Amino acid sequence: MKKSVLFFCFIFVLFSASTTIAVNPNIVLILADDLGYGDVSCYGATHVKTPNIDRLAAEGIRFTDAHAVAATCTPSRFALLSGIYPWRKRGTGILPGDAALIIPPESVTLPSILKNSGYTNGVVGKWHLGLGTPESPVNWNGEIKPGPLEIGFDYSFIIPATGDRVPCVFVENHRVANLDVNDPITVSYKEKVGDEPTGKERPDLLSLHPSHGHDMTIVNGISRIGYMTGGESARWIDENIADTITAKACQFIETNKDKPFFLYFATHDIHVPRVPHPHFVGKTSMGARGDAIVEFDWSVGEILQTLDRLNLTENTIVIVSSDNGPVVDDGYCDRAIELLGNHKPSGSLRGGKGSAFEAGTRVPFIVRLPAKNNAGKVSDALIALIDLPASFAALANPTMNQKILETAIPDSENVLPALLGETNCGRENLVLSGASVSLRHGTQKIILPNQKGQVISANTFIETGNNPNPQFYELKNDISERSNIAEKESKRWEELRTILQKIRQKKVIVP
Repeated sequence: MKKSVLFFCFIFVLFSASTTIAVNPNIVLILADDLGYGDVSCYGATHVKTPNIDRLAAEGIRFTDAHAVAATCTPSRFALLSGIYPWRKRGTGILPGDAALIIPPESVTLPSILKNSGYTNGVVGKWHLGLGTPESPVNWNGEIKPGPLEIGFDYSFIIPATGDRVPCVFVENHRVANLDVNDPITVSYKEKVGDEPTGKERPDLLSLHPSHGHDMTIVNGISRIGYMTGGESARWIDENIADTITAKACQFIETNKDKPFFLYFATHDIHVPRVPHPHFVGKTSMGARGDAIVEFDWSVGEILQTLDRLNLTENTIVIVSSDNGPVVDDGYCDRAIELLGNHKPSGSLRGGKGSAFEAGTRVPFIVRLPAKNNAGKVSDALIALIDLPASFAALANPTMNQKILETAIPDSENVLPALLGETNCGRENLVLSGASVSLRHGTQKIILPNQKGQVISANTFIETGNNPNPQFYELKNDISERSNIAEKESKRWEELRTILQKIRQKKVIVP
């Protein structure tokens, strides 16, 4: 990118940073799980139809260079809520289901920023950021805290970790929902608890068999990661998860329709185990994975219909995105690879979930705010989920102390003008963490050498991006990252590596 263009972008963003809307708009962030850049029809998919997501794109802005900052779920979600790169803090890798909360209570977070600006905040769906503390592990039969309510949310109805990890229950605010006190829950990730069968012991009891791992406690005919006993009345039925959490999300909107609200709706779809409701089974030719995409699109549609019915559409920002790139075989024999056909979950990108290549972190990202009249726009601004804390701070409270924000959410940048369609300029630099660490600088990208990592993931068969040699790609004319120009452009590679080092060495207070 030429210096003159960068200067223009800087001046425009500086000028527009105080952009406000007459009344603080409601904000609905819908985050899919493992949805790829090529998995929805408005991004080019032809073997699956996503009319509700397409509607958002037609009525708003479709971003073509938006990213999660990590190629896997927990670190990606940590960055989204904290405004801090996950590699700055230990313990932000993929968490087990009994992990402690990794965002300290009372931290400055996306929801706490909005709460201090008068918003009522709710989180519904997948959490996977831990609960309780290392000193006081969660008692699933009592009060479960700290958790979402301690970092800025006013209401929570969550899947504690992931659908393939125990405990397979919902937690509403500080309690397991529908728990019978006479049937207490015990969870362990170290050793078997109770006498319930496991998938490894009794594969004959399984309705869905694992392809790798996932062979511990059986819940609803599916063996999971981890051991669990008790809590029969509280256990979810996989086929009903989308119905349950979508209804809770819509209920939150209904309850808070008369005041500014922020809803973080993190769906289970399209993560494994993929067990869509019978209504969606057979809707695509791709089996469970394709049908789960259709189910996710239905959830989006239910949110949009609720906003329409309550006359909230004009003053509600709706964002749809994904926590990381796609994976096809992620641990269960659901025929996802066999039935994939010509569908390309990553679109024209290389890699997928966990990869340092673009498909690991570049995700669908659509923003709609009808009052701004951005219908059908396409933006190539470089933005990331980690930028939402700073951007929504500028939206909800532009007079907020910037020095405090720079300290509390140091890696989040205000890209509000891009989100509102006022500019195609986003951030200049973005550090991404997948199998290896990489830097995006405009359309240029370097991936640091990795001497030890696998080239192809043994379980998911995804290209990791690991290479003992430097990698450098000019994405403007090589979106698929096939032409490594590191040797040819060694001087420029070193310049970009220096930028990356400065970002990584920046003194940051990590709570």
